[in-house]
Amino acid sequence: MLRQSSRSRAVLSGAAVLALAASLAACGSSGGGKGDSATANATPAGGSSSAGSPSATGTGSAATTSAPPAAASKVLMPTGPAAALSKSRDTGAGPIFMTKVTGAKSGVTGQVWVWLPPEYNDPKFAKTGFPVLTLFAGGQSNGYNTWTDNQLPIQEENERLVKEGKSHPFIMIMPVQNFNSDEKNALDCSDIPGQPKMGTWMAEDLPDFVRANFRTVKGRDGWGVMGASTGGFCSAKLALQYPQVYKAAVPIDGYFVPDSGLWKGHDAERAANNPDVLVAQGKADVSMLVTAGGANPYETKLVKSWVAKAVPPVSLEYHEQPGGKHLTSDFKKMIPDTLVWLTAHLAGPAAD
Repeated sequence: MLRQSSRSRAVLSGAAVLALAASLAACGSSGGGKGDSATANATPAGGSSSAGSPSATGTGSAATTSAPPAAASKVLMPTGPAAALSKSRDTGAGPIFMTKVTGAKSGVTGQVWVWLPPEYNDPKFAKTGFPVLTLFAGGQSNGYNTWTDNQLPIQEENERLVKEGKSHPFIMIMPVQNFNSDEKNALDCSDIPGQPKMGTWMAEDLPDFVRANFRTVKGRDGWGVMGASTGGFCSAKLALQYPQVYKAAVPIDGYFVPDSGLWKGHDAERAANNPDVLVAQGKADVSMLVTAGGANPYETKLVKSWVAKAVPPVSLEYHEQPGGKHLTSDFKKMIPDTLVWLTAHLAGPAAD
């Protein structure tokens, strides 16, 4: 079902989008993004955590009983312990790091790539929380994630759009999705009985890892997911299953029925992880931009049919890429518009 080795595709003809938060109007520095020491650039949970101590709440003395309550914090400072991050490769917008995350809830250990926007390490934003975008790959994603590849330069595009005032600077989290190369028996970003609990790892353990290590926007309003092809399936499914975690999703040229052979004998569990079922239940308050390539009639029919099944509060927007094919080269073209759309639907950087 559209699980082709060509991995990702890109979206939308977005027009206007929210400008960045005022606090970022003057940014665009690439400070701290590239230094010689990967470790030095990969310790955001360190000094930042202590610098943003338990916030303004509760700082008044006991005698000031008539003082109004402090405003709720907008920023979640990293809780630690800090993960060991090693540099995977450099991009034109700073390094991509890699680590292994073992989930306390899932028991799964898997590779995760992390990119921090240059603004993150700018001293001006030392107490600013940033929105988070999790990116799922096309194909099997066994030991790789195509969003870390220069074929899909989303990091450079994000920084370009930040400088133009068209996009939030996103923390980008890019996990593996499978532990073997057998596409007929993929883990489907799900907790398939008897298999690694990939759904729990992705939607619960990885957000815990992010919150432990990085300054983030408090609550779900700054959390989004995006993926192409197989990653489109994952992003749609996880957003519908975990609306308490994610506010917005962009499934790029995806499919919407779990098709792994590992579901055999587990029909009830398969249905519980089926975006074709979940979208019609009306339980998830999430927004999605759902795309299809105009050059692929099968794909456009499949995606349009799925979009038509949505029941509020699920909110879906359909975008058809003119002449688009199910190819990485076409997914690449969609990156700017998808980032603009996500910026319009997610909270931007925030400081108390």
